[in-house]
Amino acid sequence: MDNRAHVFEPPAAPGGSPFTLLALHGTGGNEHDLVPLARQLAPRAAILSPRGNVLENGMPRFFRRLAEGVFDLEDLTRQTHDLAAFVADAATRYAFDPARIVAVGFSNGANIASSLLLLRPETLAGAVLFRGMVPIVPRERPALGGVHVLLSNGRRDPLVTPEETERLKSLLTSAGADVTLAWQPSGHDLTPADVPLAAKWLEDQQWRPPARG
Repeated sequence: MDNRAHVFEPPAAPGGSPFTLLALHGTGGNEHDLVPLARQLAPRAAILSPRGNVLENGMPRFFRRLAEGVFDLEDLTRQTHDLAAFVADAATRYAFDPARIVAVGFSNGANIASSLLLLRPETLAGAVLFRGMVPIVPRERPALGGVHVLLSNGRRDPLVTPEETERLKSLLTSAGADVTLAWQPSGHDLTPADVPLAAKWLEDQQWRPPARG
């Protein structure tokens, strides 16, 4: 297991964990940032929250970018595979089901979660993507049948246009994912409406291990 900083919390409620939330922070965040949000979203879930391994002007990220919205695809690919290996090792270390891992990511965290779906689809059973955009278009389409995704973006987001949001939805849907797109009357920041929406969506899913085609 790599030595990246991370937090693991077992389920906060009795009765076992229906899934593990992989909490992925935005630029400048850390392994603690999304833990309270993750606990709000799924009180019975276990939580694994790693810190991004890349620094941009001292701010942690999950992969490098060349400019705003322009990603270093070589580094993105490498970091995606490294994160997938970290998650697999963590499942063994903390004894949670590797077939029932659901990412919840904001901004840069949503983008690395999308990259996991596209490049390492075996890692996730689903994802909640807050303010996500297309991180990479893989050479080969992944098999995402049975994978559930909630994409919650702002209509007035200066960083992620509605067209980019629709492009991400189309990319994931074309790979077989069941994608729910929710629009918020907001910019890039999370709003109070995001939390109950995502909590209800998570509660409604069965979270059986997806059938891999």
